[in-house]
Amino acid sequence: MFIKKFNIIKKKKWNLIVALFLAKKEKIFLTKKHWEIIYLIRKFYNNLNYSPTIKVIVKIIYYKYGNLKGNSKYIYSLFNKNPTKQINKISGLPKPLKCLN
Repeated sequence: MFIKKFNIIKKKKWNLIVALFLAKKEKIFLTKKHWEIIYLIRKFYNNLNYSPTIKVIVKIIYYKYGNLKGNSKYIYSLFNKNPTKQINKISGLPKPLKCLN
């Protein structure tokens, strides 16, 4: 399959269908709110080649969308098991180095 070790998916292979498949495996139904985060984190990764931790994810969302969305409570409401791992996985990115799970 297209998923390699450490959940890395080649940039050319990642697309909407792949994201939906990965989200389904995580038991997440992707909404517009999820897609906002996914595309924002992919953009961050493409610019810096760095998978963000939860602290960084919160800051990225805060700077883009403000207080209402830029907080861990909001992120956990969308990705409730392990937001860092789930966001990076569904986005087709490697899990962050500091991610223990």
